[in-house]
Amino acid sequence: MSTTALAVVQRSFTMAVRAESWRDGELLAADIPIADGGEDRDRSLTVPERITLSVPRRDRGLDWDPGADPDHPLAAYGQQLHISYGVDVGDSDFEWIDRGWFLITDSGADGDTVSITCQGLLTLIDEAKLVAPFQPSGTLASTLRSLVEPALTVTFDGTLADRSVPVGMQWDTDRMAGLSEVLDAWAADATVGADGTLLVGQLTDSGTPVLSLTDGVGGTVMRWTGSTSRDGAFNCVVAQGEDSQGNQIQGVAYDRDSASPFMYGGAFNPLPVPYVFSSPLMTTVDQCRKGAAAKLLQLRRTASRRLAVSMVPHPGLMTGDIILATGAGLTNALCVIESMSLPYSPSEMSLMVRVL
Repeated sequence: MSTTALAVVQRSFTMAVRAESWRDGELLAADIPIADGGEDRDRSLTVPERITLSVPRRDRGLDWDPGADPDHPLAAYGQQLHISYGVDVGDSDFEWIDRGWFLITDSGADGDTVSITCQGLLTLIDEAKLVAPFQPSGTLASTLRSLVEPALTVTFDGTLADRSVPVGMQWDTDRMAGLSEVLDAWAADATVGADGTLLVGQLTDSGTPVLSLTDGVGGTVMRWTGSTSRDGAFNCVVAQGEDSQGNQIQGVAYDRDSASPFMYGGAFNPLPVPYVFSSPLMTTVDQCRKGAAAKLLQLRRTASRRLAVSMVPHPGLMTGDIILATGAGLTNALCVIESMSLPYSPSEMSLMVRVL
Protein backbone atom coordinates (compact mmCIF):
# COMPACT_ATOMS: atom_id res chain seq x y z
CA MET A 1 0.00 0.00 0.00
CA SER A 2 1.12 3.56 -0.69
CA THR A 3 1.79 5.98 2.17
CA THR A 4 -1.34 7.87 1.09
CA ALA A 5 -3.56 4.79 1.34
CA LEU A 6 -1.97 3.82 4.67
CA ALA A 7 -2.87 7.24 6.05
CA VAL A 8 -6.44 6.99 4.72
CA VAL A 9 -7.18 3.63 6.40
CA GLN A 10 -6.32 5.04 9.83
CA ARG A 11 -9.79 6.63 9.83
CA SER A 12 -13.16 6.12 8.17
CA PHE A 13 -12.85 5.87 4.40
CA THR A 14 -14.75 4.92 1.25
CA MET A 15 -14.08 1.39 0.06
CA ALA A 16 -14.97 -0.88 -2.84
CA VAL A 17 -14.40 -4.49 -3.81
CA ARG A 18 -13.90 -5.87 -7.27
CA ALA A 19 -13.65 -9.46 -8.42
CA GLU A 20 -12.64 -11.16 -11.66
CA SER A 21 -13.55 -14.72 -12.57
CA TRP A 22 -10.96 -16.92 -14.28
CA ARG A 23 -10.82 -20.56 -15.33
CA ASP A 24 -7.81 -22.30 -16.80
CA GLY A 25 -6.15 -18.99 -17.67
CA GLU A 26 -9.24 -17.52 -19.38
CA LEU A 27 -10.99 -14.40 -18.08
CA LEU A 28 -14.71 -15.15 -17.76
CA ALA A 29 -15.91 -11.93 -16.11
CA ALA A 30 -13.96 -8.76 -15.33
CA ASP A 31 -16.33 -6.87 -13.02
CA ILE A 32 -18.56 -9.04 -10.83
CA PRO A 33 -21.05 -6.79 -8.96
CA ILE A 34 -20.25 -7.51 -5.29
CA ALA A 35 -23.10 -6.34 -3.03
CA ASP A 36 -21.77 -7.70 0.26
CA GLY A 37 -19.45 -10.31 1.68
CA GLY A 38 -16.35 -10.86 3.69
CA GLU A 39 -13.00 -12.59 3.99
CA ASP A 40 -11.96 -14.86 6.86
CA ARG A 41 -8.42 -16.13 7.40
CA ASP A 42 -7.20 -18.48 10.12
CA ARG A 43 -3.73 -19.91 9.76
CA SER A 44 -4.45 -22.78 12.19
CA LEU A 45 -6.70 -24.33 9.50
CA THR A 46 -5.58 -26.66 6.73
CA VAL A 47 -7.09 -24.24 4.21
CA PRO A 48 -6.81 -20.85 5.95
CA GLU A 49 -8.94 -18.66 3.65
CA ARG A 50 -12.72 -18.50 3.23
CA ILE A 51 -14.68 -15.91 1.22
CA THR A 52 -18.42 -15.31 1.17
CA LEU A 53 -20.04 -13.02 -1.39
CA SER A 54 -23.49 -11.77 -2.26
CA VAL A 55 -24.21 -10.75 -5.86
CA PRO A 56 -27.48 -9.46 -7.35
CA ARG A 57 -29.09 -12.07 -9.57
CA ARG A 58 -29.47 -9.56 -12.39
CA ASP A 59 -27.20 -6.59 -12.96
CA ARG A 60 -26.51 -4.51 -16.08
CA GLY A 61 -28.57 -6.91 -18.17
CA LEU A 62 -26.57 -9.97 -17.07
CA ASP A 63 -27.84 -13.02 -15.21
CA TRP A 64 -25.36 -13.88 -12.41
CA ASP A 65 -27.14 -17.10 -11.40
CA PRO A 66 -24.84 -19.94 -12.53
CA GLY A 67 -27.67 -22.46 -12.54
CA ALA A 68 -26.32 -25.67 -14.03
CA ASP A 69 -24.03 -23.95 -16.55
CA PRO A 70 -20.46 -25.25 -15.97
CA ASP A 71 -19.02 -22.33 -17.98
CA HIS A 72 -20.73 -19.57 -15.99
CA PRO A 73 -18.27 -17.16 -14.28
CA LEU A 74 -19.72 -18.04 -10.85
CA ALA A 75 -19.96 -21.82 -11.28
CA ALA A 76 -17.90 -24.14 -9.08
CA TYR A 77 -16.10 -26.12 -11.80
CA GLY A 78 -12.59 -24.73 -11.51
CA GLN A 79 -13.56 -21.06 -11.58
CA GLN A 80 -11.31 -18.87 -9.43
CA LEU A 81 -11.98 -15.34 -8.24
CA HIS A 82 -9.24 -12.73 -8.15
CA ILE A 83 -10.32 -10.23 -5.48
CA SER A 84 -9.04 -6.70 -4.85
CA TYR A 85 -10.02 -4.23 -2.13
CA GLY A 86 -10.17 -0.57 -3.12
CA VAL A 87 -9.41 2.44 -0.92
CA ASP A 88 -10.57 5.90 -2.05
CA VAL A 89 -7.45 8.07 -1.68
CA GLY A 90 -9.26 11.20 -2.88
CA ASP A 91 -11.61 12.43 -5.62
CA SER A 92 -12.93 8.89 -6.21
CA ASP A 93 -9.43 7.70 -7.10
CA PHE A 94 -9.14 4.15 -5.76
CA GLU A 95 -5.96 2.36 -4.85
CA TRP A 96 -6.51 -1.39 -5.25
CA ILE A 97 -4.96 -3.86 -2.82
CA ASP A 98 -4.65 -7.45 -4.05
CA ARG A 99 -6.32 -9.88 -1.61
CA GLY A 100 -5.56 -13.00 -3.62
CA TRP A 101 -7.03 -15.85 -5.65
CA PHE A 102 -9.82 -18.06 -4.34
CA LEU A 103 -11.52 -21.20 -5.63
CA ILE A 104 -15.32 -21.12 -5.93
CA THR A 105 -16.61 -24.10 -3.95
CA ASP A 106 -20.34 -23.34 -3.83
CA SER A 107 -22.73 -20.95 -5.56
CA GLY A 108 -26.45 -20.64 -6.10
CA ALA A 109 -29.38 -18.25 -6.25
CA ASP A 110 -32.00 -17.62 -3.59
CA GLY A 111 -34.56 -15.12 -4.78
CA ASP A 112 -32.82 -12.04 -6.17
CA THR A 113 -29.42 -12.83 -4.61
CA VAL A 114 -26.64 -15.18 -5.66
CA SER A 115 -24.53 -16.47 -2.79
CA ILE A 116 -20.96 -17.59 -3.44
CA THR A 117 -18.51 -19.39 -1.16
CA CYS A 118 -14.82 -19.59 -1.98
CA GLN A 119 -11.89 -21.32 -0.31
CA GLY A 120 -8.15 -20.77 -0.55
CA LEU A 121 -6.23 -22.54 -3.30
CA LEU A 122 -4.88 -25.18 -0.88
CA THR A 123 -8.35 -26.71 -1.36
CA LEU A 124 -6.96 -28.10 -4.62
CA ILE A 125 -4.38 -30.09 -2.62
CA ASP A 126 -6.67 -31.03 0.26
CA GLU A 127 -9.32 -32.60 -1.99
CA ALA A 128 -6.85 -34.35 -4.32
CA LYS A 129 -6.34 -37.67 -2.52
CA LEU A 130 -3.64 -39.99 -3.83
CA VAL A 131 -5.06 -42.65 -6.17
CA ALA A 132 -1.97 -44.83 -5.64
CA PRO A 133 0.71 -44.93 -2.93
CA PHE A 134 3.21 -42.10 -3.38
CA GLN A 135 6.87 -42.91 -2.71
CA PRO A 136 8.99 -39.76 -2.44
CA SER A 137 12.36 -39.60 -4.13
CA GLY A 138 14.95 -36.96 -4.83
CA THR A 139 14.92 -34.09 -2.34
CA LEU A 140 12.48 -32.38 -0.01
CA ALA A 141 11.93 -29.63 -2.60
CA SER A 142 11.28 -32.04 -5.49
CA THR A 143 8.98 -34.14 -3.28
CA LEU A 144 6.97 -31.08 -2.30
CA ARG A 145 6.67 -30.04 -5.95
CA SER A 146 5.49 -33.53 -6.89
CA LEU A 147 2.75 -33.32 -4.25
CA VAL A 148 1.30 -29.95 -5.27
CA GLU A 149 2.22 -29.10 -8.86
CA PRO A 150 0.64 -28.37 -11.32
CA ALA A 151 -2.31 -27.41 -9.09
CA LEU A 152 -0.11 -24.79 -7.39
CA THR A 153 3.20 -23.28 -8.45
CA VAL A 154 5.82 -23.49 -5.68
CA THR A 155 8.34 -20.79 -4.77
CA PHE A 156 11.05 -21.58 -2.20
CA ASP A 157 12.70 -19.23 0.25
CA GLY A 158 16.41 -19.08 -0.54
CA THR A 159 17.26 -19.60 3.14
CA LEU A 160 15.96 -23.18 3.16
CA ALA A 161 18.62 -25.87 2.77
CA ASP A 162 17.37 -28.69 0.56
CA ARG A 163 18.36 -32.30 1.28
CA SER A 164 17.76 -35.81 0.02
CA VAL A 165 14.83 -37.88 1.21
CA PRO A 166 15.34 -41.46 2.41
CA VAL A 167 14.09 -44.38 0.31
CA GLY A 168 11.41 -46.80 1.37
CA MET A 169 8.69 -44.49 2.71
CA GLN A 170 5.32 -43.75 1.18
CA TRP A 171 2.00 -41.96 1.65
CA ASP A 172 -1.08 -44.01 0.83
CA THR A 173 -4.00 -41.61 0.30
CA ASP A 174 -3.60 -38.22 1.99
CA ARG A 175 -1.72 -35.75 -0.21
CA MET A 176 -2.08 -32.92 2.31
CA ALA A 177 -0.66 -35.12 5.07
CA GLY A 178 2.38 -35.73 2.88
CA LEU A 179 2.82 -31.99 2.36
CA SER A 180 2.53 -31.37 6.10
CA GLU A 181 5.10 -34.08 6.89
CA VAL A 182 7.61 -32.57 4.45
CA LEU A 183 7.13 -29.12 6.00
CA ASP A 184 7.49 -30.49 9.55
CA ALA A 185 10.67 -32.37 8.72
CA TRP A 186 12.08 -29.30 6.93
CA ALA A 187 11.15 -26.91 9.80
CA ALA A 188 9.30 -24.94 7.12
CA ASP A 189 5.96 -23.23 6.58
CA ALA A 190 3.86 -22.78 3.44
CA THR A 191 1.37 -20.04 2.59
CA VAL A 192 -0.47 -19.11 -0.57
CA GLY A 193 0.55 -15.61 -1.62
CA ALA A 194 -1.64 -12.94 -3.16
CA ASP A 195 -0.44 -14.03 -6.61
CA GLY A 196 -1.68 -17.58 -6.04
CA THR A 197 1.73 -19.24 -5.67
CA LEU A 198 2.66 -21.48 -2.73
CA LEU A 199 5.44 -19.75 -0.81
CA VAL A 200 7.64 -22.15 1.21
CA GLY A 201 10.04 -20.67 3.76
CA GLN A 202 11.42 -21.02 7.24
CA LEU A 203 8.84 -21.25 10.00
CA THR A 204 9.21 -18.09 12.05
CA ASP A 205 7.19 -15.52 13.96
CA SER A 206 9.71 -12.71 13.60
CA GLY A 207 9.55 -9.66 11.37
CA THR A 208 9.19 -5.91 11.23
CA PRO A 209 5.91 -4.58 12.66
CA VAL A 210 3.61 -3.34 9.89
CA LEU A 211 1.16 -1.45 12.14
CA SER A 212 0.78 -0.02 15.65
CA LEU A 213 -2.61 -0.35 17.35
CA THR A 214 -3.73 1.39 20.54
CA ASP A 215 -6.85 0.51 22.48
CA GLY A 216 -9.39 3.35 22.34
CA VAL A 217 -7.65 5.21 19.50
CA GLY A 218 -9.31 5.47 16.09
CA GLY A 219 -12.12 3.11 17.04
CA THR A 220 -9.76 0.30 18.03
CA VAL A 221 -10.96 -1.97 20.86
CA MET A 222 -8.79 -4.69 22.44
CA ARG A 223 -9.73 -7.39 24.93
CA TRP A 224 -8.20 -10.61 26.21
CA THR A 225 -9.91 -13.77 25.03
CA GLY A 226 -9.67 -17.53 25.36
CA SER A 227 -9.94 -20.22 28.02
CA THR A 228 -7.54 -22.47 29.90
CA SER A 229 -7.19 -26.26 30.02
CA ARG A 230 -4.50 -28.85 30.75
CA ASP A 231 -5.94 -31.22 28.13
CA GLY A 232 -3.32 -31.76 25.44
CA ALA A 233 -0.90 -29.35 27.11
CA PHE A 234 2.86 -29.94 26.91
CA ASN A 235 6.13 -28.24 27.79
CA CYS A 236 8.44 -29.88 25.29
CA VAL A 237 8.35 -31.38 21.79
CA VAL A 238 10.08 -34.64 20.83
CA ALA A 239 10.80 -35.16 17.12
CA GLN A 240 11.72 -38.74 16.20
CA GLY A 241 13.41 -39.87 13.01
CA GLU A 242 15.52 -42.71 11.64
CA ASP A 243 19.17 -42.65 10.60
CA SER A 244 20.69 -44.41 7.60
CA GLN A 245 21.32 -47.55 9.69
CA GLY A 246 17.67 -47.83 10.70
CA ASN A 247 18.25 -46.61 14.26
CA GLN A 248 15.67 -44.39 15.92
CA ILE A 249 16.96 -40.92 16.68
CA GLN A 250 15.33 -37.92 18.26
CA GLY A 251 15.65 -34.26 19.12
CA VAL A 252 13.90 -32.37 21.90
CA ALA A 253 12.83 -28.72 22.13
CA TYR A 254 11.86 -27.38 25.56
CA ASP A 255 9.50 -24.47 26.12
CA ARG A 256 11.91 -22.09 27.88
CA ASP A 257 9.93 -18.90 27.26
CA SER A 258 9.57 -17.21 30.65
CA ALA A 259 6.31 -15.62 29.46
CA SER A 260 4.80 -19.00 28.59
CA PRO A 261 2.39 -20.54 31.14
CA PHE A 262 3.75 -23.93 30.01
CA MET A 263 7.44 -23.11 30.57
CA TYR A 264 9.53 -26.21 31.18
CA GLY A 265 10.54 -26.47 34.83
CA GLY A 266 7.90 -23.93 35.85
CA ALA A 267 4.65 -24.16 37.78
CA PHE A 268 2.80 -26.00 34.99
CA ASN A 269 4.88 -29.13 35.64
CA PRO A 270 8.53 -29.37 36.70
CA LEU A 271 8.80 -32.64 34.73
CA PRO A 272 8.77 -33.04 30.93
CA VAL A 273 5.28 -33.28 29.41
CA PRO A 274 6.09 -34.14 25.79
CA TYR A 275 4.31 -33.73 22.49
CA VAL A 276 5.76 -36.42 20.21
CA PHE A 277 5.79 -36.64 16.42
CA SER A 278 7.89 -38.67 14.02
CA SER A 279 8.93 -38.79 10.38
CA PRO A 280 11.51 -40.87 8.48
CA LEU A 281 12.31 -37.67 6.56
CA MET A 282 14.43 -36.65 9.55
CA THR A 283 17.65 -38.67 9.34
CA THR A 284 20.02 -36.84 11.71
CA VAL A 285 19.77 -35.65 15.30
CA ASP A 286 20.26 -32.06 14.13
CA GLN A 287 17.29 -32.37 11.77
CA CYS A 288 15.20 -33.77 14.63
CA ARG A 289 16.18 -30.88 16.90
CA LYS A 290 15.30 -28.29 14.27
CA GLY A 291 12.03 -30.07 13.54
CA ALA A 292 11.15 -30.13 17.23
CA ALA A 293 11.90 -26.41 17.63
CA ALA A 294 9.77 -25.54 14.60
CA LYS A 295 6.89 -27.73 15.75
CA LEU A 296 7.02 -26.10 19.22
CA LEU A 297 6.76 -22.68 17.60
CA GLN A 298 3.89 -23.82 15.39
CA LEU A 299 1.91 -25.44 18.21
CA ARG A 300 2.33 -22.44 20.48
CA ARG A 301 0.33 -20.42 17.93
CA THR A 302 -2.82 -21.93 19.42
CA ALA A 303 -1.74 -21.97 23.08
CA SER A 304 -0.40 -18.47 23.80
CA ARG A 305 -2.11 -15.35 25.11
CA ARG A 306 -4.45 -13.78 22.59
CA LEU A 307 -6.11 -10.42 22.08
CA ALA A 308 -9.32 -9.86 20.15
CA VAL A 309 -9.13 -6.58 18.23
CA SER A 310 -11.94 -4.61 16.57
CA MET A 311 -10.83 -1.80 14.27
CA VAL A 312 -11.39 0.21 11.12
CA PRO A 313 -10.72 -2.14 8.17
CA HIS A 314 -7.10 -2.30 7.01
CA PRO A 315 -6.93 -4.17 3.67
CA GLY A 316 -3.13 -4.36 3.79
CA LEU A 317 -3.09 -6.80 6.70
CA MET A 318 -2.61 -10.56 6.38
CA THR A 319 -2.32 -13.40 8.86
CA GLY A 320 1.28 -13.78 9.96
CA ASP A 321 1.87 -10.02 9.96
CA ILE A 322 3.59 -8.57 13.03
CA ILE A 323 1.96 -5.60 14.78
CA LEU A 324 2.56 -3.54 17.94
CA ALA A 325 -0.28 -3.50 20.47
CA THR A 326 -0.83 -0.99 23.26
CA GLY A 327 -3.73 -1.65 25.62
CA ALA A 328 -5.12 -4.36 27.89
CA GLY A 329 -2.03 -3.96 30.06
CA LEU A 330 0.42 -4.05 27.14
CA THR A 331 2.70 -1.31 25.83
CA ASN A 332 4.06 -1.66 22.30
CA ALA A 333 3.91 -5.45 22.62
CA LEU A 334 4.92 -7.48 19.59
CA CYS A 335 1.99 -9.56 18.36
CA VAL A 336 1.32 -11.73 15.33
CA ILE A 337 -2.02 -11.91 13.52
CA GLU A 338 -3.36 -15.48 13.80
CA SER A 339 -6.82 -14.97 12.33
CA MET A 340 -8.80 -12.10 10.85
CA SER A 341 -12.12 -11.13 9.34
CA LEU A 342 -12.21 -8.39 6.70
CA PRO A 343 -15.70 -7.19 5.66
CA TYR A 344 -16.37 -6.40 2.01
CA SER A 345 -18.84 -3.69 3.01
CA PRO A 346 -18.59 -0.76 5.46
CA SER A 347 -18.19 -2.44 8.84
CA GLU A 348 -15.60 -3.26 11.50
CA MET A 349 -12.66 -5.53 10.93
CA SER A 350 -11.69 -8.08 13.60
CA LEU A 351 -8.32 -9.62 14.39
CA MET A 352 -7.13 -12.33 16.73
CA VAL A 353 -3.52 -11.59 17.64
CA ARG A 354 -1.06 -13.62 19.67
CA VAL A 355 1.35 -11.89 22.02
CA LEU A 356 4.94 -12.86 21.26
